[in-house]
Amino acid sequence: MGLMRYISHLDLMRLFMRAARRAKLPLKMTEGFSPHPKLSLKRALKLGVESDNEEASIVLRFPVEPEDFKSRLQRQLPEGIRIKDVQGNFN
Repeated sequence: MGLMRYISHLDLMRLFMRAARRAKLPLKMTEGFSPHPKLSLKRALKLGVESDNEEASIVLRFPVEPEDFKSRLQRQLPEGIRIKDVQGNFN
């Protein structure tokens, strides 16, 4: 079991936001007083629970090739978090 099971949902959201910024992905930001990247995780895990398959959604300003997105983001993530698949929705 990995140490990432002890990271809270909110901290995991912050981790992905920071990693996406460091990866220089063209993130679409929310509008308003305190803009932040449009990012969501499908479900929140309880602290101490490990998962093999979680789904996240990150909205970009313009399309990026899935393999480029995956490699850029994976390089910024800590050990214990691995991106298995990336799918683009270009609507």
